[in-house]
Amino acid sequence: MPLAEHLRELRNRLAKAVLAIVVVAIVAAFYQKQLTDFLSSPVPKCEGRDLAQSHGGNCAVVVFNSLSSPFTTIVKICLLAGVTVSAPIWLYQLWAFLAPGLHKNEKKYTIAFVATAAPLFVAGAWLAYSIMPMSMRVLLKITPESAANTLNLDDILDFTVRMILVFGLAFELPLLLVMMNIAGMVTGKTMVKWWRGVVMGTFVFGAVATPSTDPFGMCILAVPIIILYFGAVGFSMLNDKRRARSNPDRMLSDDEAAPLDLTPQSLGDSEPMPALRDRSEDGRQHAARNGYDDVT
Repeated sequence: MPLAEHLRELRNRLAKAVLAIVVVAIVAAFYQKQLTDFLSSPVPKCEGRDLAQSHGGNCAVVVFNSLSSPFTTIVKICLLAGVTVSAPIWLYQLWAFLAPGLHKNEKKYTIAFVATAAPLFVAGAWLAYSIMPMSMRVLLKITPESAANTLNLDDILDFTVRMILVFGLAFELPLLLVMMNIAGMVTGKTMVKWWRGVVMGTFVFGAVATPSTDPFGMCILAVPIIILYFGAVGFSMLNDKRRARSNPDRMLSDDEAAPLDLTPQSLGDSEPMPALRDRSEDGRQHAARNGYDDVT
């Protein structure tokens, strides 16, 4: 296609993706109360929302800090629901725009990557939402008895989204290593040598990346990633063995010569050369003898 046709197609697909997000967000607006309760459910709320009962770290009261906070928070929740629920539609639009420019093997790897990445991200998001009540209780326990906990719903929404994104993207790291192994950028043996640094770096990443900043959340994030990492190592080593069986020279280093078979091979009988014919200036044809034209 010309550049203008590509831009026109991109505009149409972006319009369809945005329309899907807006439609789902409008539908989500009718269920904004249920969505708000779902996002704030991990917070240990005080009975009756009485601030007098919220002293210490046993519970908290969910509040809005400004007049416009309820509206802006509900709009953010509806847009978040629109992006999440309409993900199959806008992801398909993205795929339909990119797929015509990919080769057959690139399409195969892309489909395999998406089919694996989506369940891993969902698993990470589910784990993040599952541990949020415990993480919030750990953080609220620090509150002294002379103070009360009031949490802004907008802050709870940001905390939930950050936890889901951090856990979901962290679960994609082993898949990235597998794709690098398939592309030949790293071997399984090299990944085995990294295991000490990976374990240490995963715990440090869990401590820094988790918004809750508590040891429990750090361990809950680090342990599954380490398990997935060793699963990626096992897959990479099996893939290296399969690759070595199909091409033994692939595993050689850059400065190592591959074994060559220099045994001369017979070329077989030579084919007879057909007679060449040429037309001279007077129009008569002359037959070639022994590959040479007799006129020459």
